[in-house]
Amino acid sequence: MATPNYGYEKRQKELAKKKKKEDKLKAKSERKHDDPAQDDGGNPADGQPPAAPTES
Repeated sequence: MATPNYGYEKRQKELAKKKKKEDKLKAKSERKHDDPAQDDGGNPADGQPPAAPTES
């Protein structure tokens, strides 16, 4: 019976983790470049000026 190759499993897990992190950074940078209105935190309503107070 063959013994488990823990080094190989660890390396594969590290590679998967690295790839996921790179994909996440890439997606984040694409979102930032695609929608400049969401630069301040991601809430699109924040890009609009506040409503003027009405006097009654």
